[in-house]
Amino acid sequence: AGICKQEMLQKKKNAVLVDGVILNGPIMDSKAGEKFVEEACKIIMEEVIQKADDVTEKVCEWQEPEALKQILDLEMKDTGESHQKLFQLCRDVIQYSVKTSHPRFFNQLYAGIDYYSLVARFITEALNPSVYTYEVSPVFLLVEEAVIKKMIEFIGWEKGDGIFNPGGSVSNMYAMNLARYKFCPEIKEKGLSGLPRLVLFTSEECHYSMKKAASFLGIGTENVFFIKTDERGKMIPEELEKQVQRARKEGSAPFLVCATAGTTVLGAFDPLDKIADICEKHGLWLHVDASWGGSALISRKHCRLLHGIHRADSVAWNPHKMLLAGIQCCALLVKDNSGLLKKCYSAKAAYLFQQDKFYDVSYDTGDKSIQCSRRPDAFKFWLMWKALGTTGLEERVNRALALARYLVEEIKKREGFQLLLEPEYANVCFWYIPPSLRKMEDGPEFWQKLHQVAPVVKERMMKKGSMMLGYQPHQGKVNFFRQVVISPQVSREDMDFLLDEIELLAKDL
Repeated sequence: AGICKQEMLQKKKNAVLVDGVILNGPIMDSKAGEKFVEEACKIIMEEVIQKADDVTEKVCEWQEPEALKQILDLEMKDTGESHQKLFQLCRDVIQYSVKTSHPRFFNQLYAGIDYYSLVARFITEALNPSVYTYEVSPVFLLVEEAVIKKMIEFIGWEKGDGIFNPGGSVSNMYAMNLARYKFCPEIKEKGLSGLPRLVLFTSEECHYSMKKAASFLGIGTENVFFIKTDERGKMIPEELEKQVQRARKEGSAPFLVCATAGTTVLGAFDPLDKIADICEKHGLWLHVDASWGGSALISRKHCRLLHGIHRADSVAWNPHKMLLAGIQCCALLVKDNSGLLKKCYSAKAAYLFQQDKFYDVSYDTGDKSIQCSRRPDAFKFWLMWKALGTTGLEERVNRALALARYLVEEIKKREGFQLLLEPEYANVCFWYIPPSLRKMEDGPEFWQKLHQVAPVVKERMMKKGSMMLGYQPHQGKVNFFRQVVISPQVSREDMDFLLDEIELLAKDL
């Protein structure tokens, strides 16, 4: 204490003031900050990482919004809180957040925890880089280049380009804009005026980001033509051909087809080869939204699901889904290697992308992006890939799909459970029919009652904290459960638990 007092007196004695502010020395207490980080890391280790695969823990500690506001003490104050108060807040945030790494979190198309990816995120959060120029982000730019090159190999292209983006939705928007730029390059300078009516085609099972992208880019949602799908949720190529021809006859200008490899609900894979034939015939850009299904390319057993993807002009692929690279980790990959991405998006900011730098400025890749600041998302995928190898990633995919197959066979054995369809990926869609409905005639009343089952079961499981499972109505079908297997922490026992828990929670309905 005496030493600290002497230092303070010395600083005051030598003080340099500007506008009444002492500028001597740092304003932050580094030692106290380091201690805070150390203690906070212990909390993360004990409350998140060590409990990640503990099935006795709750998936969520449900609270109504108003109650949770009171628990968390969300109001920011004029004076800072003590570290002890902040540690308690950290514990509260963890306690009342959904544990997406829990083996019984099946709610979305991401789940589980990868320790190598997590460490990579700790490193990048601590370093706080922005990936736009080599001078400020040398390691992470080279890592991104290496990862994109490897992903391009799995697609089957000899060469290509790419960029990591904040989400598959953004990748799809990039692809739509890139296809439009290729179709009419003058749009970059002249804008939308004077253009013909541009139209694009996608499956009626596509991700909703296609409509959002069309809206955002000024194409208009009415100019997104949705192509009929078959009973498995796959785009029907003959219907695509009809729609393209019809659009041309009406005087519209088709420029893009978006196929889906792994639809959000049913996990369907569009017939890419046949769609590519149509695109070649009509001179259309083929984009494949493989945000969900792209990771099957890693598996020698299941890569057949994406047969023909090498014929695409662009591909969206999210390693943060099936491969557990951690949100967010999403790449747009482009077959064109002539600098099309940069031509489309470059603004040539002289204060950032100077051409007379002392190193090879081709490594300043930030002008390929619509972002300025950009996270080093490829690094967590790279470190995980280095740790597990391609065979380790392949094992994850194969195990997830094997567990999905196990669940399907168990559903078939159990009374009251009914599959919507045989899945080809990790999406298992099914109804649970409570005992009270099993003898009802198949008619409007039956389906109306069954429609109400899944929401009640979802509420009960979340308030109990036992698991999280998604449900939805879809294409005229009443509410059904959609179980998605991803996490390597998930076991056969968790599949059995899922079915047992639904039976338990719904037996009185």
